[in-house]
Amino acid sequence: MARTRVRIPALLALTVPLPLLTGCGDGGGPSADAGHAHQGKPAVVVTTTWEGAIARAAGAEVIEVIVEQSVRHAPDYDPKPSDLVTVAEADFVLYAPFEPYAAEIKEAAGSKAKLVEVNLDNDPEKLSAEVARLAGLFGTEPAAERWKKDFDAEYARLNKDLRAAWPGGRSPVVVSQVFTAWAAKLAGATTTGTFGPEAVTPAQLAELSAKKPALVLDNAHMSTGTVLPDSGAEQITIVNYPGDDLDLISVHRDAAAELKKAMKDS
Repeated sequence: MARTRVRIPALLALTVPLPLLTGCGDGGGPSADAGHAHQGKPAVVVTTTWEGAIARAAGAEVIEVIVEQSVRHAPDYDPKPSDLVTVAEADFVLYAPFEPYAAEIKEAAGSKAKLVEVNLDNDPEKLSAEVARLAGLFGTEPAAERWKKDFDAEYARLNKDLRAAWPGGRSPVVVSQVFTAWAAKLAGATTTGTFGPEAVTPAQLAELSAKKPALVLDNAHMSTGTVLPDSGAEQITIVNYPGDDLDLISVHRDAAAELKKAMKDS
């Protein structure tokens, strides 16, 4: 299992700077070559647990997460000086282009760390492509191949289980937030419309309601509240960001559990 160094809970992280990327278990502050002091294993700094989970799936073992999963809307996070120091000491820095602090991250990394823009999407094909790409950068291809084998097997199992739970044996009609479309695909659902990340306009509300969806898949980290009030559709919340365990498979399992419960109740 990857050794993942995460930061203290979000409320404390706003006020208490921490020495990061310490030596392996020595409890001291970062050394001048801390990014390269892990027995040849690359030191990877990631902006969020989502990038961190993809790095872990790719085979990285020394991972530092800047923004914890408990921060409800990661793009709103304001990097601290200690975060930027951590970035400068890494071998690789992973970030997403939609994160507004990406420019600060790039500047802090200087010429030492390799900056890697990551496509954040839990769709299985896109996810597998990113894992393989990062493994190529890290030199950890065998670990990534093992992860993909486990992920593919679990994804197939979840998909089969959800299809067996279709109400009346028919694919449920859903509308989804643009970043939760992967969950609809996992369920084999029929997606008739998407919304977000902006709030739903009256015109969109009328259009989406007319499609008579059974389910609305909201995004836990970009929720705009009840999307289709009075439509009769059940709204469920899908979580994209993994927890501190950086486990992408658990994200899919949790989404499957929410979907199965909703289909059972519909």
